[in-house]
Amino acid sequence: MIRPRRFSGRDPSTLRFPVPKGGPWAAPPSRRPRARRMASGGRLLVASNRLPLRLTGGAEDGWSCSPATGGLVTALEPVLRRRGGTWVGWPGCPDAGQEALAQAAPALVGGAPYGLRAVSLNREEEHCFYQGFSNQVLWPLLHGFSALCDPDPEYWRSYREVNRRFAERLAEVAGGGGTVWVHDYHLMLVARELRELGVDGPLSFFLHTPFPPGELLESVSCGHALVEGLLHYDLVGFQTEQDQAHFVDAVRRIHPEALSEAGGGVELTFGDRRVRTGAFPISIDFKEFFGAAHNPVVMGMAWDLRRRLGDRSLLLGVDRLDYSKGIPQKLRGFRRVLRRHPELRGRMVLKQLVIPSRDGIPAYRATKVEIEGLVRAINQEFADLDSPPVEYQYGSWDRMELLAHYREADVALVTPLNDGMNLVAKEYVASNGGGGVLILSQGAGAAWELGREALIVDPGDPDAVARAIVEAHSMPLRERRRRMTSAQAVVRSRDVHRWVEGFLSRTPRMA
Repeated sequence: MIRPRRFSGRDPSTLRFPVPKGGPWAAPPSRRPRARRMASGGRLLVASNRLPLRLTGGAEDGWSCSPATGGLVTALEPVLRRRGGTWVGWPGCPDAGQEALAQAAPALVGGAPYGLRAVSLNREEEHCFYQGFSNQVLWPLLHGFSALCDPDPEYWRSYREVNRRFAERLAEVAGGGGTVWVHDYHLMLVARELRELGVDGPLSFFLHTPFPPGELLESVSCGHALVEGLLHYDLVGFQTEQDQAHFVDAVRRIHPEALSEAGGGVELTFGDRRVRTGAFPISIDFKEFFGAAHNPVVMGMAWDLRRRLGDRSLLLGVDRLDYSKGIPQKLRGFRRVLRRHPELRGRMVLKQLVIPSRDGIPAYRATKVEIEGLVRAINQEFADLDSPPVEYQYGSWDRMELLAHYREADVALVTPLNDGMNLVAKEYVASNGGGGVLILSQGAGAAWELGREALIVDPGDPDAVARAIVEAHSMPLRERRRRMTSAQAVVRSRDVHRWVEGFLSRTPRMA
């Protein structure tokens, strides 16, 4: 049985964000524009913090662009190409706006099946909105690490201003009709700003991270404003039913009169608005990963990897640098295996890839120091082995190399303390050769779908992680294949295309 997610045991610190006179939404007075109602056509208007490309360079040397990667791009880019529409987001480079975008990507801006609309951020806004409020307040808060929140008042001010700018860009393209779909914690206030600009639904939102219990939200003074910001959407989607329940609980604490049960889910009333909520677990393109893992080049790389491993089992970790990913806990569990089971020393190796991320933030730098200290300590403790038991890399692999590791790994250790979904788990399942075992944290959203096929662990308990590693290592091949075949069937039947279709089918339409 999958146990509920556990949040950080730290006592939530009470953080104070100054609320301007007139309430959290106080702004320079302006006349409310006439409402713009959007038709229910097939166009999709997507807003996310990043566009599906990244600009580099500058006005003097000229701009260039490279495609972005990630689950959101994989999921939505084909849908936009098919249905048409516009993607609104930041190009990823300070001071890059629509003019820079038009120079670097004229086909997408001008004549492709869908367009791009840039939201420009200067360096101060990149620091305060993105590095600041988004990643030093919201990210730790949503993942249950409220003690790591940094309550700089400039962060909250910048977050509101940038959300307003996103709303303005969306409003510019909303008049042509379509469905507005806003993504993730960076843009929780966009719907409220759109309503102020006169855009009259339907607006939908999907949160890619967990949603915390109501008591954690109350540990920050802007918590109520964030919840009320989400209530201006018509549909608010989450990764799991537990995240949905946490949001409903947060609403109950603020507006107990807002709740009603409807249509097998929860529907809320906010003013004259009916707000639907739902769980929509995100996924991957199973067919694409499965096919790529059978590419002859990938299969050759996997064969070469197995040759170098010899008779050692490959334990694989692939994680972005983040304190929520449980990398130190994973290493402690592996060390416990080596200490308690001398017979397994030299018979397994843990390859841990840590992908650089936000290393300008102190908590991330501290996590990197902790990880590298543990790797050194483990390899020094077992220095008598022919090769180090932990092979650590801080960097990235190209796609072929990653797929080869997924295909060949005997065990994948996916042990976040708390995660919205964790698509690495699903990528491993789709790409594995058929005899691998997935060890999966109970704190990952993927555990709610793969709980029967994976070995579910509490990542904060090194004994539990160690037991799972030993169980996976000794599991008969027939059982390994049965579990992996079943896991692949789950991911295949609930792929990213079904996720998009499921969400859009629940999106309200204009009457």
